[in-house]
Amino acid sequence: MRTLLIINGPAYGSDTTYNAVRLAVALAKKDDQDVHVFLMGDAVTVAMRNQKTPDGYYTLDRMLAAVPRSGGQVLCCGTCMDARGVGADMLMDHARRSTMDELADLTVAADKVLVF
Repeated sequence: MRTLLIINGPAYGSDTTYNAVRLAVALAKKDDQDVHVFLMGDAVTVAMRNQKTPDGYYTLDRMLAAVPRSGGQVLCCGTCMDARGVGADMLMDHARRSTMDELADLTVAADKVLVF
């Protein structure tokens, strides 16, 4: 089963983004799932490496790293990255810049599309 999760919200300050990442990780751990996470808008900041949060607070980049470790993909909207000054060198390992055309292809190929 191919599942595409499209996340739009900011890295922090929104339970929606946190819960979307939690779901992506849980799905990626399932044997029968092919998970793709596409980060758009402020969500591209979720994939920024070396996030510094207060002690005891979750870090979304570390959480999201479980998706590629389980065989899934983390893709970031290139236009959204540019608008926020996020370069490819700022992304966590195994996350990459992508395009709207690739998102369209992933959407057509997906069995399920979840938008947050």
